[in-house]
Amino acid sequence: MDVTADRDFDDWADILAFHWEAGVDVAIGEVPVDRFAESAAEPSRPRAPAAPARDSAAGAAGLAPRSPAPSRNQPAYSSAPATPTLVTQPPDEAVMGAREAARAATSLDELKAILDGFEGCALKRTASRLVFADGNPAAKVMFVGEAPGRDEDQQGLPFVGRSGKLLDLMLAAIGLDRTSAYIANVIPWRPPGNRTPTPQETSVCLPFIARQIELADPDILVCLGGPSAQALLGTTEGITKLRGRFMDYDTGTRTIRAIATFHPAYLLRTPLGKRFAWRDMLAVEALLAGKGGA
Repeated sequence: MDVTADRDFDDWADILAFHWEAGVDVAIGEVPVDRFAESAAEPSRPRAPAAPARDSAAGAAGLAPRSPAPSRNQPAYSSAPATPTLVTQPPDEAVMGAREAARAATSLDELKAILDGFEGCALKRTASRLVFADGNPAAKVMFVGEAPGRDEDQQGLPFVGRSGKLLDLMLAAIGLDRTSAYIANVIPWRPPGNRTPTPQETSVCLPFIARQIELADPDILVCLGGPSAQALLGTTEGITKLRGRFMDYDTGTRTIRAIATFHPAYLLRTPLGKRFAWRDMLAVEALLAGKGGA
């Protein structure tokens, strides 16, 4: 038995598993392939005709032969054609457009339809589908994370992967489930490779999640993770200092109680944080029962 070969196989398996979890689900070769040239070429294009005799005569006379005229299916230059540039709005215009579009929604269904047709965020072009919300819109408590992952992008629902399973356990611990809680994200489209959303992407999506919270009108808002808390609560504090404290959140129509806690994905990587998240969930349970929230 070749122990070295087995160890190499295990190393490659770990590398593949890492890339899969990171969202890399497309194999890319080592040599670039010009797909534009391939699609433009005909399957059975005839060979170029032999050079005319006069070109041979010109060569014998010391003159350079004429180059054949380029065909319609072959570019007249040797470099690969440029990838079409996507036209995007300037950041300020995109944010203004998002605010106007969000204000136009009078219901959650209208807001979802508006987001489906919104073109001001480049993440929509790379995501598989919109990840709007899950759970009960009439619930008293609403949980908001940062952005969807690969599993969420495939199913069109927030928190359905490993983080979602842990969130379900957290909800069950205080007597809740997806029929008694409403769940969404600040960013409704998955960033490529699960990367961190840019500040511009967050700014464009913020009016929509703010309107979503206003229309759902929960009694309690739970921000899952630092990015969600910073975006919704307008703070620069880290989640370690921010978590566990109740604050006021203005929905636009009334003020509700808001609390931040660790994101389930963080708890999967750092199990020691679960005891703090458990305290936060108990505070939410107490507030729902009318026993806390000071």
